Amino acid sequence: MSKMIHCISPVDGRVYAERPTLTLAEAEAAVTRAGAAQHEWAGRPLDERIALVKAGVAKLGDKKDVIVEELAWQMGRPTRYGGELGGVNERTDYMAGIAAEALAPMVAENSNLFERRIEREPHGIVFVVAPWNYPYLTAINTIAPALIAGNAVILKHATQTLLAGERLAEAFHAGGVPEEVFQNVVLDHDVTEDLIGQRAFGFVNFTGSVRGGQAMERAAAGTFTALGLELGGKDPGYVMDDADLDAAVDSLMDGAMYNAGQCCCGIERIYVHETLYDSFVEKAVAWVEKLKLGSPLDAATTLGPMANRRFAETVRGQIADAITDGAKALIDPKLFPEDDGGAYLAPQILVGVNHEMRVMREESFGPVVGIMPVKDDEEAIAMMNDCDYGLTASLWTADSERAARIGRRIETGTVFQNRCDYLDPALCWTGCKETGRGAALSTLGFHSVTRPKSYHLKKVTK
Repeated sequence: MSKMIHCISPVDGRVYAERPTLTLAEAEAAVTRAGAAQHEWAGRPLDERIALVKAGVAKLGDKKDVIVEELAWQMGRPTRYGGELGGVNERTDYMAGIAAEALAPMVAENSNLFERRIEREPHGIVFVVAPWNYPYLTAINTIAPALIAGNAVILKHATQTLLAGERLAEAFHAGGVPEEVFQNVVLDHDVTEDLIGQRAFGFVNFTGSVRGGQAMERAAAGTFTALGLELGGKDPGYVMDDADLDAAVDSLMDGAMYNAGQCCCGIERIYVHETLYDSFVEKAVAWVEKLKLGSPLDAATTLGPMANRRFAETVRGQIADAITDGAKALIDPKLFPEDDGGAYLAPQILVGVNHEMRVMREESFGPVVGIMPVKDDEEAIAMMNDCDYGLTASLWTADSERAARIGRRIETGTVFQNRCDYLDPALCWTGCKETGRGAALSTLGFHSVTRPKSYHLKKVTK
């Protein structure tokens, strides 16, 4: 029997959308349809698949105004920021542009005696389990290359962004991608795990919590299904003694507070060289105090509610525990009257923090950041690596060689110099430790949604 999934809006606490889940039999039928359609799709010329995928993204762009308002109601992002479609276009265009080269055979020999080559073959059906915080950007990272490479795609979107999956499916179908080749489904956890356990998919991409990633691995155990897992993060920023202080404050605080701190690669802890520490903290406080917390539908709002009341409660608990343990909160919550104990949460900067505190060790995924002074690079490296996660690290210095040298010693997936909180589609999006495993975007993103197949063709019989 199916059950109802509800999206509770963080704006006012009402049920904004609800959908019935598929039964296991209904979900299996969707997989069967995808498998039957995938072979014809993979047989189409690459240029045709690219054109249809880009047409689908263009159709998505036609719905921008509707999508922006829906995002505000579903997960709280202020409408002033205009949604995610700029990044969706950038990533799709880049992946489309490198597809021919990324998917081209690797030729070892082509002589009158032998053809020896490695081709990239689609997995068949790619299952995308997408998160709510960037429901279009994170999904397109896998959807676009998977379809371009000749896979069928089944998308399961997060409860908090139920409508995002429907909008993606509508757009791709309107652009010409066959309905069976791209399907949006609403599933509960049990049916999801059953499908994975049945080896229904050739590749599963999951973006979400560490606990969710562990559930995916358990479901896939023994099936040898390929998994891509982007899980938690606790990304650090390090401001060195030669940094451009104003630029560092502006970027790192935006990286900590944008989207109410609900960014996979958002800045959650900052280490500042002791010679710049006091100035950095003073400027950071002034930066945060200019934010306006309020309804995401208000054009003046720069900080909306968190996506769910329980997410805000987690952050409130981390802040309270830190203060109990000796940390000092620098932002007066009275400056942000919308902070009502619900999903609307005042931003916060904490000093006097240490790595014994949850707020400096556990993922916060909210508008809070702890700032610590460090005496040198060695201490900063030790602090940055003292973490269960490894997604990105943001280094602020005028010396690129110094940044690269430090970057090689940081346990992370991406090293930034003088920027943060960004995905470059030309580079591999990956992580280590409890952030997960796998690769998205870049040429390696195409390798994730395909498998190698070798051809050793002997042209003579002697």
